[in-house]
Amino acid sequence: MTRCPECDAEIDLDEDEVEEGEILTCPECDVELEVTQTHPVHLIVISEDDDEDDEDEDDEDDDEEEGDDGVGSNHDDEEEE
Repeated sequence: MTRCPECDAEIDLDEDEVEEGEILTCPECDVELEVTQTHPVHLIVISEDDDEDDEDEDDEDDDEEEGDDGVGSNHDDEEEE
């Protein structure tokens, strides 16, 4: 029997029916879990907050790069006129 690492609820999984990388949801606490190992089944909690933080940082980096290029180009055009 496998247990949820978040709430310790028993999760009935057959190690022959799950694959590594598969995403499951705990029936008790509704947290998303990733199968990291199948023999025996090992689960980790997928933290949505970490994923959102990574995406926000990527967006900020993209914005900064675009902003730097745009500002430099506009500034050069003004000096030429």
